[in-house]
Amino acid sequence: MGFVRGEKKKQKKRSEKAAFLIVSAGRFGQERRDMKVKVVVMFIVIALVGAMAIGCGQGGATLPAAEPEDEIAAFEEPEPIGSDGIFLTDMTGREVWLPGPATRVVALTAADVEIIYAIGAGDTLVGRGEYCNYPPEALEIQSVQSGYETNIEQIIALEPQLMIMSRMAQTEEQVMQMENAGIVTFVTYPQTIDETYTAIELIGTLLGREEAAAALTGDMKEVFADLREKAAAAERDAEETIYFEVSPLEYGLWTAGKGTFMNEVAELIGLRNIFDDVEDWAEISEEQVIERDPDYIMTVGMYFGDGPTPIESILARAGWGNITAIQNKAILNLTEDELSRPGPRLTDGAKLLYEFVYGG
Repeated sequence: MGFVRGEKKKQKKRSEKAAFLIVSAGRFGQERRDMKVKVVVMFIVIALVGAMAIGCGQGGATLPAAEPEDEIAAFEEPEPIGSDGIFLTDMTGREVWLPGPATRVVALTAADVEIIYAIGAGDTLVGRGEYCNYPPEALEIQSVQSGYETNIEQIIALEPQLMIMSRMAQTEEQVMQMENAGIVTFVTYPQTIDETYTAIELIGTLLGREEAAAALTGDMKEVFADLREKAAAAERDAEETIYFEVSPLEYGLWTAGKGTFMNEVAELIGLRNIFDDVEDWAEISEEQVIERDPDYIMTVGMYFGDGPTPIESILARAGWGNITAIQNKAILNLTEDELSRPGPRLTDGAKLLYEFVYGG
């Protein structure tokens, strides 16, 4: 069923170190920072599937605290099994070996599913995380419980050779269960555009689609370069600013700061993120937004046909009336995850934002 079932001793050692390194890489060093990322990731997942009722404060990553660094040395580096195959380091520093391109894959993260289809490897997918909803044909693939309620039995029953996941929600025990069942686990965790390219290239190698992955990243780079060039050539009276709202007021305001792909998209189309002085995904206040007075607001809020739309809700907020973006009704609502996932459609989101700002 798995690629490495015949090498039990090496697999056990590999599994132990793999689980430990996921634990180590999955923590952020501070309680507050860890909670910040957990909450915003949960909201983005909620936004993707429209399950607003779940709420942003529920649940959390269950990985235990990182062990002291000197314990890392106790784990021996895994050795390649044979001279052939694929030997890669994932995005948490774990070394993973496959004897050849995987043909049965479970992917738990929406961006990774999009990447798999974009490089022409959709036929390898035998399971997807329940929140993976794009492209439409992905909905025909068997879904499994993912995120904070990952169902290991469901995954094992699909007999995948490879499982691709994020570092946020799987526990040490779950990772060990899968690897002991012969399922190679590979972790992606892109936060920037360059890291998105890396994730695409790594998945391309794992699935034997290196050329398609290289072509995809090449196309993305061309789109971004074209947008940057057009934005630089546009005549603007002054630097304009944008506020990214990734969690609405009713759940507590969260935004994209420095070190995120949203911030990078703002920069490449000639906008300044009003929260470029905060790191990663950050909780902010209404007062901060009002004081920083953005020229544009982009929200990823979902609308279910009841009550005010996300844009109407923002326009009606008490105390926001003097914000330039409110006065000009310069609010963009992206509801199709174009700029919410670190995957191939970041270029679509960037083009939509450029057209909104520059009137294309």
